[in-house]
Amino acid sequence: MSRAPAILFVCDAGPDVGGGHVMRSLTLAQALTAAGATCAFLARPAVEAVLDIFAPDTPRSVAAEPFEAVVFDHYGLSGRDHRALARGRPTLAIDDLANRPLEADLVLDAGPARRAEDYAGLTPPGAILLLGPNYAPVRPAFPALREAALARRAAEGPVRRILVSLGLTDVGGVTGRVADLLLARLGDIMLDVVVGGGAPSLPRLQAMRDPRVVLHIDTQDMPRLTLEADLAVGAGGSTSWERCILALPTLTLVLADNQIAAATALAAAGASPCLTVGAPDFDAAFGREIDRLMADEGQRAALSAASARICDGGGADRVAAAFLARIVGS
Repeated sequence: MSRAPAILFVCDAGPDVGGGHVMRSLTLAQALTAAGATCAFLARPAVEAVLDIFAPDTPRSVAAEPFEAVVFDHYGLSGRDHRALARGRPTLAIDDLANRPLEADLVLDAGPARRAEDYAGLTPPGAILLLGPNYAPVRPAFPALREAALARRAAEGPVRRILVSLGLTDVGGVTGRVADLLLARLGDIMLDVVVGGGAPSLPRLQAMRDPRVVLHIDTQDMPRLTLEADLAVGAGGSTSWERCILALPTLTLVLADNQIAAATALAAAGASPCLTVGAPDFDAAFGREIDRLMADEGQRAALSAASARICDGGGADRVAAAFLARIVGS
């Protein structure tokens, strides 16, 4: 193919699923563009809302426009849907679930415990599986700070800043609930709280007026916030890899079923303890766990070292190269 291939991204977004699908697809689109492709996102209102905040210049498209390949990041679509839209064009599916047929030439699943046999019978013969955190699409700004982060973690010291990042859509108002639990035990520790502009917790957080709480709404500055934090409370989604790259000790909260496998694997690897928000004893368990992490410098150092080994941040470039090779060879 002599000209730059045109690639269509089909993503899910909204109050129930958040904006993570769009954000990781956007990172992959930027890597593909840097490698010579042209990328556009299927114009759906919920997707456009995320793009308008974080990447307003990203091209939007309708399915009828010409394209040579498709990227799907949508749990609600399966093999039949993929075939109907791709119509034989090269296809990449970004997944975390391994629970339905995928009609894709390449499947990306960054889960740390994911194995090829999990997709047995769910993908076409010859499909290429890109598995594990080293394929996770993470914005280049995170690996660019990795050396500085590793040096900062090596210096250790007490907890001075805690980062709370539980998704832009703040499912069920979880961010406000966690902030309340933390404020009771912070002392003089600063709290950086990240939410989206439509988060249910936003009025509650704005009303706190506590000098220890710094509110970041639709922030573009997550790499710096992650670098400067000493401890995090984070959702068990794709932002887990951002925190691992910067070796940030984290208490991971499972907010949805699709986060269970990755969060459990991170815990098993010694990289991050995890709690399920829906558990009946969550508040008490959270208090015990966060108290332990704030008090135990050795435990934070161990979490930092283990998380840094999970991934290196080069996933977007690896996936872009593999997908472009498939498109060129088609």
